[in-house]
Amino acid sequence: MSSNVRDFGTPTAPPRVEEVGDGVFAYVQPDGTWWVNNTGFLVGRRGVISVDACSTERRTRAYLEAIKTTTPQPVRTLVNTHHHGDHTFGNHLFRGATIVGHEGVRDGIRAWGPPRSAPYWTEVEWGDFELEPPFLTYTEGVTLWVDDLRCEVRHVGTAAHTTNDSIVWIPEQGVLFCGDLLFNGGTPFLMQGSIAGAVTVLEEVVAPLGATTIVPGHGPVGGPELVDQVLGYLRFVQRTARRGLEAGLTPLETARETDLGPYAELADSERLVGNLHRAYAELRGAGPGAPIDFLAAMDDMISYNGGRPLTCLA
Repeated sequence: MSSNVRDFGTPTAPPRVEEVGDGVFAYVQPDGTWWVNNTGFLVGRRGVISVDACSTERRTRAYLEAIKTTTPQPVRTLVNTHHHGDHTFGNHLFRGATIVGHEGVRDGIRAWGPPRSAPYWTEVEWGDFELEPPFLTYTEGVTLWVDDLRCEVRHVGTAAHTTNDSIVWIPEQGVLFCGDLLFNGGTPFLMQGSIAGAVTVLEEVVAPLGATTIVPGHGPVGGPELVDQVLGYLRFVQRTARRGLEAGLTPLETARETDLGPYAELADSERLVGNLHRAYAELRGAGPGAPIDFLAAMDDMISYNGGRPLTCLA
């Protein structure tokens, strides 16, 4: 089996701004695959709060221009939901903004360093880059205010998509920005986090909020149905890993023998291999977010993809 193939000659749809609440906007970037993420922003009388940046200079500048079409107010605060570069590489373009994130986001950005495509992704034009981690950090959370609108930024308490995931919850409007805890139309990816931890977070942190509108890290805006969809995939990964481990198969061998069933239409299906590496480690006793062999898992994802670099349209 191999990744869902996308034609490089076929451009994706342009990004779009969607008003998901009163003064609350999602910025959705199709097609939501590798390094093509969603962001969002909240508009107040004195300034804007942005939820995440984008992966490349071009995409981040386009996002900033989209904000300007909605309000003349500057972005005064930038929240990073986690450290991955599709949500943080554009941080340096938010001049004058206070960059806020979990302490682990700061550590993760500094550990990752500058963007790079090879050898794992098709070549990307990253543009100018400066390392710019958050300089206002928290361990559990922080409350931001847009005029009188309360925005709760909360670390989710355990490893899930990464070890440093946070949500941005707007209780008055029932709107949740969940970063990459949820994908819509794409394969969830938890290789640097925890499968079991993500199940716990979705069941015990995200679902009880009762959000009516959810902005996922990738893919179209949705509602509470996204939680059940991703939980279904995570449990599928856990069952698949248990079966493969009991049969003495490697994560790559297990992935190649697995019928994706209802998940076959999700983009970037090669992520199954990375997720199985994580699930195998947990079945063998590794704690949430414990280090695994990242390069070996990435190499296996390439093998599953027919030996080709993973398709990136950023």
